[in-house]
Amino acid sequence: MLVFLFRILSFLPLRMLHALGAALGWIVYLASPSHRRRLRENLERAGYQGHLRAAIAESGKAIAELPFVWCAPQDRVTRHVTMENWELVQRQLDAGRGIVFLTPHLGCFELTAQQVSLRVELTVMYRPPRQSALKPLVEGARARQHMHLAPATLSGVRMLVKALRGGQPVGVLPDQVPQEGEGVWAPFFGRDAYTMTLPAKLAQLGKADILTVYAERLPRGRGFVIRFVPFDGTLEGDAAQQAAAINRQMEKLIAFCPAQYFWSYNRYKKPQGVEAPQAETVA
Repeated sequence: MLVFLFRILSFLPLRMLHALGAALGWIVYLASPSHRRRLRENLERAGYQGHLRAAIAESGKAIAELPFVWCAPQDRVTRHVTMENWELVQRQLDAGRGIVFLTPHLGCFELTAQQVSLRVELTVMYRPPRQSALKPLVEGARARQHMHLAPATLSGVRMLVKALRGGQPVGVLPDQVPQEGEGVWAPFFGRDAYTMTLPAKLAQLGKADILTVYAERLPRGRGFVIRFVPFDGTLEGDAAQQAAAINRQMEKLIAFCPAQYFWSYNRYKKPQGVEAPQAETVA
């Protein structure tokens, strides 16, 4: 039933979906105290409280655009997409080096892997959705074109490393809270967040380079701009220092379109079995 609904909605113009999404964002904001509190707290912590109204609308657009991104014909979706700095990607591909694409929950992050996979084989780390009803929809949408799904397991990590050593790119969402043993505490907008160590390990094991990417949502349903941004940090030091460097890069990307970050996500939660960061333990 959900797949059928998404396919029906995919026929609507993107402009209409975004208008409906903006209204949806306000409905959820007004109806959910926990959502409202987390969104406001995270925006304030990052210094973007002035973007509150825009962030509310953008959060709804991120949901309403999924039928279009997942179910609309590929050529129709691509007509709404512009890519900037693809030459950064092509340079690495021509040199035969793997690429670790890091895509935060910024803008239409579902679009970035989809559009890259139209041009090159791409393997992405994948965790099945918690709602089983969404699984066929999400997997069907993501396993299109030249995209391969690697499970969030040891075997999946091996798939990613193999792809990198073969000169192919892989994709990871670096601001997703990992499970126990898969991350370290590192600063993110002034507060320690449990941050995955996988991106740095992949770059080192696969002898690959990191490239960050995000898809900015344009106003009034005009489409999206996918931007590839060089990683200007270093992966020197221990795991905590590497994670901190990646978090700093994510902060820089978010600054390009702060209203479009997934501020309602519980980025600072403590996974089960993980000790709280030292500052919180003392407090």
